[in-house]
Amino acid sequence: MKIGLNILLGAATLLLAYMCFRSIMGTEEFKWECENRDSAIQARLIDIRKAQIEYKNLYGVHAANFEELGKFLKETKLPFLIKEGMLTDEQLEKGMTEVEAVKRGLIRRDTLWVLAKDTLFGPNYNVDSMAIVPVESINARFTMDTATIPSSSGYTVKVFECGVKYDVYLRDLNRQLLINLKDEKIKMGKYDGLRVGSVKEINNNAGNWE
Repeated sequence: MKIGLNILLGAATLLLAYMCFRSIMGTEEFKWECENRDSAIQARLIDIRKAQIEYKNLYGVHAANFEELGKFLKETKLPFLIKEGMLTDEQLEKGMTEVEAVKRGLIRRDTLWVLAKDTLFGPNYNVDSMAIVPVESINARFTMDTATIPSSSGYTVKVFECGVKYDVYLRDLNRQLLINLKDEKIKMGKYDGLRVGSVKEINNNAGNWE
């Protein structure tokens, strides 16, 4: 009887140890997968922010959706300055300007007009993928919104927001750990996901992870 009890206690100890191990591994796997997905999403959101900033520089407002932003990147041309040569210390000491040096043919300064996509991201960039959340197991798109809000100095400021919630890009992972992550952010009054910009506050288009 004593031997049987010891066997049961040993089995229970092993089961408890296994459950603890699985719990720890589950948490670590969740954390590792979150970090990988976060990294890819953050890079995509930075690209979106870069495109929106250039769009606003040109039109005075942000693109209202990805269709407008994509059309801008594919069809609009931006100035691209080609610089060849620099003024030497001797030329600077003599008071020579870049304009004069260009006229004399000593240096070159030309402006080319290049598609916004090529200027900002390079010719091989896939504009059509910009709206897609870059997680293979998730078929989802980023949300986008724009607004005009008052600043503390009395001026109005045009802002935009683009992001994706945890519920979307982590929905295939451990449900309880996802709930815990969401609750933590919500209790702190933070956005439960990743985003750049905000339509509720002026934050200079910052990412909420920066």
